[in-house]
Amino acid sequence: MQVLKVSALSEHFNLKNYTEKVDLEKAYIEEPDVNRLALQLTDFFDFFQETRVQLIGKVESAYLEEQDEERKRKVYEKLCSYKVPCIIFSRDIMPDESLLKIAASKSIPVLGTGRDTSTFLSDLIIYLKDMFAPSITVHGVLIDVDGEGVLITGESGIGKSEAALELIQKGHRLVADDAVVIRKIDDTTLVGSAPPLTKHFLEVRGIGIIDVQMIFGTKSVIDSQSIDLVIKLTDWNGAIEFDRVGLNDEYIEYLGTKVTCQTLPIRPGRNIANICEVAAVNHRQKKLGYNAARELYRRMQENAEEKE
Repeated sequence: MQVLKVSALSEHFNLKNYTEKVDLEKAYIEEPDVNRLALQLTDFFDFFQETRVQLIGKVESAYLEEQDEERKRKVYEKLCSYKVPCIIFSRDIMPDESLLKIAASKSIPVLGTGRDTSTFLSDLIIYLKDMFAPSITVHGVLIDVDGEGVLITGESGIGKSEAALELIQKGHRLVADDAVVIRKIDDTTLVGSAPPLTKHFLEVRGIGIIDVQMIFGTKSVIDSQSIDLVIKLTDWNGAIEFDRVGLNDEYIEYLGTKVTCQTLPIRPGRNIANICEVAAVNHRQKKLGYNAARELYRRMQENAEEKE
């Protein structure tokens, strides 16, 4: 079962830890969702989603302030009797001392943020969905080409990193080299990123490992990018008939999601980077509704009809 350490959540959002004696490294989140405590504060715990991150905002805090100490203590004890991964207060709201004592005794972290509840809740859900998304690691190079995520694949040594280097020199951005972590964010969206160990690094045969951010600047890299197009580099083979028109789209599947895939045959004299750049722009045009191959086919049909 996939889990996320509360320490990672706290570090990502720069949360305050009100229960300093609770080790955040030993507290785990087991599902990518958030429960904003409401009816539970009235002592109604039917259908309570205890394994979710629990969030308390201004409205919930105002309600608690109106309750006497005995009633609040009973609610806190019942809340902390469940397997709650953590409780987060927004808007710099200071938790009651009674809650902090009870939560600490149950090893439940109580955290805080200065952000308003709605925007924090939205960002928190997005972060959790990303962290818990199904993922695989594939061999290739992922580049952001004018907003299109282009995953370049192919056998080792075929020229993927060299193409990526030229694309970076043209002003495009590196996401990942060699190992690309692909996460399925939803039914139609795949997002790629680099493993922390190789982030911003690019291997160029004959030179070695280079730090793209240090050489080309912060604008030359990006942490993650959706995967919109896969370009598969392959050795030129005259016996194989490659697509010359582009009427029929081909696809490759990752984590059950199809992505448009184009096979690019490699032979001396072909500029791989330029072709990848044009392929990305052409793919974006197709998504916007314009397909050059179909437009040519339409013109040819019209021309044939005029000659009849």
